[in-house]
Amino acid sequence: MADSDTVEAKGGEVGRDFIRDIVQADVDAGRVSGVVTRFPPEPNGFLHLGHAKSICLNFGVANEFAGRCHLRFDDTNPVKEEQLFIDAIQRDVKWLGFDWGDNLHHASDYFEQLYEWAEHLIRTGHAYVDDTAADQMRAQRGTLTEPGQNSPNRYRAVDENLGRFRDMRAGKLPNGACVLRAKIDMASGNMNLRDPVLYRILHATHPRTGNAWCIYPTYDFAHGQSDAIEGITHSVCTLEFEDHKPLYDWLIEHLPVPSRPRQYEFARLNVTYTVLSKRILTTLVRDGHVSGWDDPRMPTLAGIRRRGVPAAALREFVSRVGVARANSMVDVAMLDSAIRDTLNPSAPRRMAVLRPLKLIIENYPEGASETLAAIDHPDDPEQGTRPITFGRELYVEQDDFMENPPKKFYRLSPGNEVRLRYGYYVTCQSIEKDNDGNVTALRCTYDPQTRGGNAPPDGRKVKATLHWLAAADAVPAEIRLYSHLFNRPDPGADGDVMADLASDSLDVLTGCFVEPALAGSPVGEAVQFERTGYFCADPDGTADRPVFNRTVGLRDSYAKARV
Repeated sequence: MADSDTVEAKGGEVGRDFIRDIVQADVDAGRVSGVVTRFPPEPNGFLHLGHAKSICLNFGVANEFAGRCHLRFDDTNPVKEEQLFIDAIQRDVKWLGFDWGDNLHHASDYFEQLYEWAEHLIRTGHAYVDDTAADQMRAQRGTLTEPGQNSPNRYRAVDENLGRFRDMRAGKLPNGACVLRAKIDMASGNMNLRDPVLYRILHATHPRTGNAWCIYPTYDFAHGQSDAIEGITHSVCTLEFEDHKPLYDWLIEHLPVPSRPRQYEFARLNVTYTVLSKRILTTLVRDGHVSGWDDPRMPTLAGIRRRGVPAAALREFVSRVGVARANSMVDVAMLDSAIRDTLNPSAPRRMAVLRPLKLIIENYPEGASETLAAIDHPDDPEQGTRPITFGRELYVEQDDFMENPPKKFYRLSPGNEVRLRYGYYVTCQSIEKDNDGNVTALRCTYDPQTRGGNAPPDGRKVKATLHWLAAADAVPAEIRLYSHLFNRPDPGADGDVMADLASDSLDVLTGCFVEPALAGSPVGEAVQFERTGYFCADPDGTADRPVFNRTVGLRDSYAKARV
């Protein structure tokens, strides 16, 4: 399935989970006439792996029940929101394989209605304007073991509250002068019900509404009411919003909303060696620890895409993780395994030498060359073959040679014979070194009877097959090897996330060589470098000097652990 296809086109059995069971029960009982879900990101950063799970769940449920899923931006904080993030979010959702159709919405679409409902709460005695200083207000909220204290402003008359709230809207008051609070219960065991803030003053330019507003609803106030306006039937969110559910329901009950959505919570995604806090990801970008939101080490969808991970692999990963009620930690090896399983059937095979060592075939005619056929995919003959050049001077990997090898080292060493993939059998006869004792070239001989890597007539066997490139037409390339951004499976467990940043998460290799077939590779196109891993072309490269990012290595320890 192409990454640009929508998930409606994807076949196969869909796994069941408690969210889908709830939806099925509501449909069977006739409690909903049509299923409507939503994915409601705040446009203050790029989407990450955790969002991928939510996207797949919300859009997936809607597709499976012939409903619809809205993409709604909860754009209620202009101080942190940017058009850059809005565009990136839409791009990422589409790349992941989902389409919201005509159902693109913004909380800012409802600012006027939300304001009217805020006045409704004031008139019914369920909200008041509080000009208590922020630090004092925090102190009055109490603790988990002590009740909060009522603000003196809680007893203001309705008309005074309305006048004060209208002054807030009119821009007559500065930032922080006062807020609108719900009047619920300052002694509640749930801190979210201790007269939560519904509106605050923010003199800032909004990406969509400009300077039309200087007061903005909080997420808690805008979210549930936006769900109600759009007729959302199942408001699915992660567990950190579980304690907000009573407030969600309280607001729905005390406002004349057109529908009554229900909130359901599922476990958020946690992955080893990975941080999915938008605040920390923002810090990584802002402080230059990474090159940007799309740095391939980042767990953002943009970074994952640039690293060469196909959208189908993320959908497969999310499917394997499943939807649970309790938070847990997922081994990042599960993600790598899903990536390999997705890339292996389709990624064409190519040869690349990352740390080149010159190999000279002394009995091969000088100036001569020949064209050999290389298989594009060993498990898919229909992908065909490609021509590769063989000549007197080649490049092999430095790691494929040892001057004094230990036992069971079967690759190149003095006097040892190996097979060159698609090429010939060669034997190392001597080595060349520089003044510092570093090996600079291998002098070898080849057996002309082994063309194409076939066994010689005498039936002798070798125990190693090496990849290689002809020096005459190998294309110079830069190879970027990415590894975990953090050096421990639980970053920040000791209290300082930045202290766990890995110093070796990026290894840039220059002086590498790739096949001529890889020159001008389309950005993002997956390829397997034989014996090395899966890679893709990076936009930083050029046709004559491409740059490749390692997507994932070949070894799948997670798959072996499952056997």
